[in-house]
Amino acid sequence: MTANGWDSAAFRDRVQAALDAFIDEQAALLAPLGSDADRLVAEARTSVRGGKRFRASFCYWGHRAVASPADEEALVRACASLELLHASALVHDDLMDASDTRRGRPATHRTFEAEHRAAGWRGDQEQYGAAAAILLGDLLLSWADELLRRCGLPITQVAPALEVFDRCRSEVIAGQFLDVSVQARGRADVDAAMTVLRYKSAKYSIERPLHIGAALAGASASTMQALSEFGLPLGEAFQLRDDLLGVFGDPATTGKPAGDDLIEGKRTVLVALALDAASPADAALLDRSLGTALSVDEVAELRRVIDASGAHAQVEAVIDELATRAVRSLDRAGLDDHATEVLRGLAASATQRAV
Repeated sequence: MTANGWDSAAFRDRVQAALDAFIDEQAALLAPLGSDADRLVAEARTSVRGGKRFRASFCYWGHRAVASPADEEALVRACASLELLHASALVHDDLMDASDTRRGRPATHRTFEAEHRAAGWRGDQEQYGAAAAILLGDLLLSWADELLRRCGLPITQVAPALEVFDRCRSEVIAGQFLDVSVQARGRADVDAAMTVLRYKSAKYSIERPLHIGAALAGASASTMQALSEFGLPLGEAFQLRDDLLGVFGDPATTGKPAGDDLIEGKRTVLVALALDAASPADAALLDRSLGTALSVDEVAELRRVIDASGAHAQVEAVIDELATRAVRSLDRAGLDDHATEVLRGLAASATQRAV
C-alpha cells in the first residue's frame, strides 16, 4: 500500500489477471491450429508478463480523475489493453533494433530463431525469427483493440476511447518509422530526436493512456487538455529517463547489456546533445562508435565522453524541469483530489526510476 492509499502492486496483479484471462480465451480459439499456434500464444504470454504497468496505471487514474468507475473490473480490462499495445511495440522494437534481450530473457525474434536452429528446420533461422516477431507483434496489436472493445463497458462509453486509441496507434507506429529513418541516416539534431521521443514513446506511454481512461469516463475537451498539459511533458521526461538508462543503467536492473542504446546506435536526445557539445575528437569517437559491437571498456569510454560533454547533466536537468512543469499543471487542473495525489506519485515513479 502506498502513502496515498493506492495499492499499486495489487493493481498490477489485477492487470496481469485480466491479461491472462484474455489470452486464455484466445488460446482456446486458436487451439484447432495446433502446436505452432500454441507456441505463438506461449510467447504472447511471456511478452505481457512483468513490467511497471505505467500505461495501465495512467489509464486507470485518468478515468478516476474524472469519475468513479461504474464497473471496476471492466475498467481494469480496458487498462490492460494498453499493456498489449505496449507488448506489441516492444516485440517489434526489439526486432528493428536487433536487440538480443528483453527484461533479462531472449527477445522474441531470438527465441523463435533458436527454436528453428534447435529443430534443424530448413531455411534461414534469422528470417524465421523475424517473421515470428512481426506476426506476434501484429497479433498483440490486434488483441489490444479487441480487449478494449470487449472490456465490458457500454459501447457508448468505449467508442470515444477507441477514437483516442486509434490516434495513439498511428502516432506510435509513425514515430517508430521516424526513429528507424533517423538511425538509417546516421544523424539527428536535438529537435529531430525530441520529435521521435515524443511520438514513439512519450505520448503513448502517458498522455494517451490518461486520455483513454478519461474518455471512458466521458471527459470534456477541457479536461482532456488539462491531462495533456500534465501527461505530455511527463511522458517526455519518462522517455528521457529511459534514454539515460539505455546508456548508464545497471544491466542487473534493466535486463539489457551495458550501454545497449550505444551498441544499437540510437540517436537519442542524449546522444544529440553530446555530439553538439563534445570536443571534436570525442564527438568523432562517439559518432563512429554508435551501432557497433562495443566492449565493456569501450562503453565506459563513451559514457565518459557523454559525461564530459555535459549532456548527461543537461538531460537530468531537463527531466526535472519537465516533471516539475507536469506536476504544476496537474495541481491546477482541478481534478479529483485523490486521483491528483496518486498521479503525482506516479509522476515521481516514472521519472525517478532505475529500470
